Amino acid sequence: MKKSSIILSLIAFLVFTLRTNAQEFLYGDPLPDAPELSIRGAYSVGVRTLNLVNKNQIDILNSKEGEDPLYDRPLTAEVWYPATLPNDVNATVNYQEVMGTRGDSLRPLIPFTFKGRALRDAVPENKDGAFPLVIVSHGYVGSRYLMTYLTENLASKGYIVVAIDHTDSTFKDANAFQSTLLNRALDVRFLLNEMEALGSSGSSDSLKGLVDANNTAILGYSMGGFGVLNVAGAGYSDAFAGFTVGMTGGSRAMGIHSASNPEYQKMIDPRIKAVVAFAPWGMERGVWDAEGLKGLKTPTLFIAGSEDDISGYEKGIKAIYEGAINADRYLLTYIGARHNVAANPPPAESLKPGLHIDEYYRYADSTWDQRKINNVNQHFVTAFIGIHLKQKEYAKYLDIQADSNEKDWEGFKPRSSTGMELLHASPIE
Repeated sequence: MKKSSIILSLIAFLVFTLRTNAQEFLYGDPLPDAPELSIRGAYSVGVRTLNLVNKNQIDILNSKEGEDPLYDRPLTAEVWYPATLPNDVNATVNYQEVMGTRGDSLRPLIPFTFKGRALRDAVPENKDGAFPLVIVSHGYVGSRYLMTYLTENLASKGYIVVAIDHTDSTFKDANAFQSTLLNRALDVRFLLNEMEALGSSGSSDSLKGLVDANNTAILGYSMGGFGVLNVAGAGYSDAFAGFTVGMTGGSRAMGIHSASNPEYQKMIDPRIKAVVAFAPWGMERGVWDAEGLKGLKTPTLFIAGSEDDISGYEKGIKAIYEGAINADRYLLTYIGARHNVAANPPPAESLKPGLHIDEYYRYADSTWDQRKINNVNQHFVTAFIGIHLKQKEYAKYLDIQADSNEKDWEGFKPRSSTGMELLHASPIE
């Protein structure tokens, strides 16, 4: 082959490679039919890790009859935020994650990485004042990286977004379930206070002056939904405290989250302006009764699959939606979907033969394209929290007639809004 031909072939290969890389699809990128508000915002995104300690917490895993020892509870969190990037720097990051579940011999921990569109430890954008706060709580088991398609997207739209690694509840450290039951709401409350402190005028952190904790949304998936609904006012039932009696220290500890506890009522936080609950767990297990659900008065968006076989739909998620009569609320349902309506798409490593099927189904839905779900979630979460945290004129995106597929939904491309239902109910108070 002539030298010139070799050079031309090399150039063609490089052009092909660059073009392929430029078109690489990362979690959260828009599909051709992505709805309007799913598109990323104008801000570049930075990301950083926080290592925190919530001191003097009940050590429920080591509780004994009549005795609740205390411990300093470690928590890791990831923060995504609007950032200022040099002109010659692209916002890219490699997230370090694992598949599997600690202690399960059938599902050993398998490390993997995936890319995101954020820059590690970038300089925060400080020209536009403080940004509303969004707190994200994963499922059991899960991690702070389970929903990067959404956390990055919201940060690009001018939010400080922080996702928790709930200790004893992640892929890496999954432990007895009573820790998850007790600590979900406590972790969210603690993180809200920590983020407010980081953004306060007396802080030495780079987020000083940038966190508007008085405009906070809390988002939770599955057990995360179980927790954020409680933080927002849906106190647990006394019967649920009874359910935990068999767990050492369970009934005593869970009482702090019960609707009948006068101290619980004092914990309702006016800084929280919106709630998004993806497939919240617990209604079918008696976690809430009618009185407990009446305590939820914060505007709430529920997101569910009509065939959810973990949290339940008609007697589970939809029953919570119907029972929260004092909240302005929406229920977005993916018809035919099961429980996984919140996570990133399946990682490439989950496609390898020989792995437990649940490594794939930790992320995938059996009916829907997870990338489509991601885009729709981005759209509706942007609309919902934009109304309540930024006073955006987004109401038209939520004003959809029940069971209406006669015309395309507002913000959706032609023929792309089928297979879903969006219900709305106003508070009776």
